[in-house]
Amino acid sequence: MERVVLVTGASGGVGLALCQRLLEEDGRIHLCIACRNEQKSEATRDLLLASYPAAQVSTVEVDLGNLASVLRAARELRCRFQRLDFVYLNAGIMPNPHVNFKALWHGLLTGKLLHMLTTAEGIMTQTDRLNGDGLQEVFATNLFGHFMMVRQLQSLLCGKEKPSRLIWTSSSNARESAFSLSDYQHAKGQESYSSSKYATDLTSVVLNRKFNGQGLYSSVVCPGLVMSNMTYGILPVFLWKLLMPIMWLIRFFAKTYTLTPYNGAEAHVWLFKQKPEYLDSHVKYHSCTTGLGKCYVEPRKMDVDEDIAEKLYQKLLELEEQTLEKYRDLLD
Repeated sequence: MERVVLVTGASGGVGLALCQRLLEEDGRIHLCIACRNEQKSEATRDLLLASYPAAQVSTVEVDLGNLASVLRAARELRCRFQRLDFVYLNAGIMPNPHVNFKALWHGLLTGKLLHMLTTAEGIMTQTDRLNGDGLQEVFATNLFGHFMMVRQLQSLLCGKEKPSRLIWTSSSNARESAFSLSDYQHAKGQESYSSSKYATDLTSVVLNRKFNGQGLYSSVVCPGLVMSNMTYGILPVFLWKLLMPIMWLIRFFAKTYTLTPYNGAEAHVWLFKQKPEYLDSHVKYHSCTTGLGKCYVEPRKMDVDEDIAEKLYQKLLELEEQTLEKYRDLLD
């Protein structure tokens, strides 16, 4: 049987590069691309078919930051497919990012600059807001919308006869210090992106504990520093043009400076070829690139607490219950 692969956030950046690389890897898959609106979905499908005319590419419209949209998309996918082999939970946002240049200068003086440049620790803040569901927008889009989708697609994912895979796009910016269980939506802080990615790591770990026995396996990857629409929003375009030669130079010292979406998708594609039973659920797989441009994958142990992961999972289940009560008309 053909393998069915669903990719969220497929219209650009790492998501689009991932779709292209998956079709290069196995032209027999059925690739379903999930984008926020029909125009983006169709444009992405046309772009992929122009390069891979024999490929099977379908689309589904879903805005991960809109829970009604998530439920509608999941219902459509349940009607369309009997199973899903891979779900790449890649869509994400980082609204209104700001750079703390004072912190950068301090990092230079204290010898921590390279670490800060590779993790954005201490130098990146964001201004979040509430979405239409009354949730913090970054939390809803980067984590909870995906969590709801996975829960709604459980019947297509859990089957012992053949394992299914969840592959989350996390970040090296996922830090425990930015996350608080008492404020898991990060309503009170200014590092919503980092918090949501750390929550992603926690969620992946607990999903493995809950569902490996049913044939569902979860992994997290870090694409590294990729130049995409999200990245370009951090600084004015002219500054990026000035900085690019320096960034290519930094790559000789910082292997996570993958820079291109193609390189950033390396870990995603690598996991596509692995047997999930042999993977470590507490490892994050990082896309890396040598100074001369050779791509490879580096596994790194995640700093996650099993107890906190379980407590977050329970909070997500409670929030899911409230959501399903609100949108009962969209359920089967």
